[in-house]
Amino acid sequence: MKRLSVLFLPVFLLLFACNKSEKETETKPVVAKAKPVIVEFGFKLNDFDVLNDTVVSGDTFGSILEKQNFNPSQVHDIVEQIRDTFDVRKIRVGKPYTILRTKDVSKKAQIFVYQPDRLSYYVVDLRDSIAKSYKKVRPIKIKRRTIAAALDGSLTEELERQHVDPGLANKISTVYAWSIDFFKLQKGDKFAITFTERYINDTIYDGVEDMEAAFFEYKGKLIYAFPFIQDTTRGRVAYYDEEGKVLKNFFLKAPLKFSRISSRFSRNRFHPVQQVWKAHKGTDYAAPTGTPIMTTASGVVEQTGYTTGNGNFVKVKHNGTYSTQYLHMSKILVRRGQRVTQGDVIGRVGSTGLATGPHVCYRFWKSGVQVDPLRLRLPNAEPMDKKYKPRFIAEMTPLKRELDSVASSKFKDLPKS
Repeated sequence: MKRLSVLFLPVFLLLFACNKSEKETETKPVVAKAKPVIVEFGFKLNDFDVLNDTVVSGDTFGSILEKQNFNPSQVHDIVEQIRDTFDVRKIRVGKPYTILRTKDVSKKAQIFVYQPDRLSYYVVDLRDSIAKSYKKVRPIKIKRRTIAAALDGSLTEELERQHVDPGLANKISTVYAWSIDFFKLQKGDKFAITFTERYINDTIYDGVEDMEAAFFEYKGKLIYAFPFIQDTTRGRVAYYDEEGKVLKNFFLKAPLKFSRISSRFSRNRFHPVQQVWKAHKGTDYAAPTGTPIMTTASGVVEQTGYTTGNGNFVKVKHNGTYSTQYLHMSKILVRRGQRVTQGDVIGRVGSTGLATGPHVCYRFWKSGVQVDPLRLRLPNAEPMDKKYKPRFIAEMTPLKRELDSVASSKFKDLPKS
C-alpha cells in the first residue's frame, strides 16, 4: 500500500500543477495595448479624423473648404473673420496642409492647418461660429558638433558620409576661397570642422546654422579658419588663421566654386581645335554649361563681347596693376562700365568660340603682361587691427583646442600647422 502511494504521488502533483496553471491563465486579465498619444500643432490627433494633403494646382483656401462641405457663403465669412491673421491668398502649390475632422460619420472639419515652411504653420479654428486663426513657429534648437575626416572623393561626398548637410561645402569653399585651391585637394587630405546645426522641435534636422572653426590640410600644412568680428558695432564677420592673419586675399583662387583644371597656363600647348602648337596664356576650368563664373576680385568691367576665338567674354580691371578675363561664356551677365565685387557672378560657363567642351578660360594680367596666377604671390586683404588681437586669441584658443583634440584622436600623423 505504501508503494502504491509513492507511485501515485508524481501523477497527483502533475495534475495539480496543470490545474493551477489553467486557473492562472483563466483569471489573468487581458490588457489592451494603449495607443500612443500623438500631439501635433498643439492638438491631440487621437481625438480627430486626420486628413493630410498637399496644395495642388487650382487649389484655393475656398476650394479646399468646399470639399469639406462648406458652402461659398460660409467660406466668405471665414475668410473675412481671419483676414487680419491669415492671408489665404498666400497659399502656394506644393505646400502641405492638415484638416482635423470629427470622428463621427459627419467628419466635420474642425481645424485647418497650413504649413508655408518647415518652421511655421497657420491654424484656422473652425469649431465656433466665428473662425479664429493664428500663426505658430516651431521651436528651434541649435546643436553643436565637431567632425574630422580624410577626403576620399569630393568634399560634398565626404560630408554626406559624415551625415552633414552637403550645403556646408559651399560655406567652406567661400571661407577658404582665397587660401585653398579646392581643385588641388587630394585623396587623404584631412580636415576638421566645428559647426552648429538646427533642429525643429528638437528632432527634425533643418541643416547647418554656422561654422565656428575649421582646418584643412593643404600642401602638407594645416590651414585654420576662425570667424571673428573686429568692430562689434559694425558686426562684419571675417575669417582668420590661428595667428590672426586674414584668410581673405585680394584675389580668389579660381573663378568657379567646384570644377577641375583641364588645361594650365603654357608657353607651348597643342591647341585641340586649331591643331597647332601655340602659347596658352590662361587656365582652363572645366565645368557643366551654365555653372556660375565669378569675378576673382572687385573692379570695373572693362570689356564684354564676342570674338571667334574667345567666344563670349568679360574682362575686368581691378586696379592699375591687375586685370582678369573670362572666356567661352554661354551667357554674359554684366555690362561694360559696371562695378563688380569679388565673388559676383558675371557669366555662365559655356563652349562658345574655339572650345571643345564647356569650360572657362581664365586669363590674368599684371602690369599689362599675361601671367600665370597660380604662380603669383597675390596681395592680401586688410589685416586685423592689433588692438583686437587679444580678444581674438581668447576666443580662438578653446575652439582650436577642441578641433585639435577631435582630429588627434582620429589621426595619428597630423602635419604641423
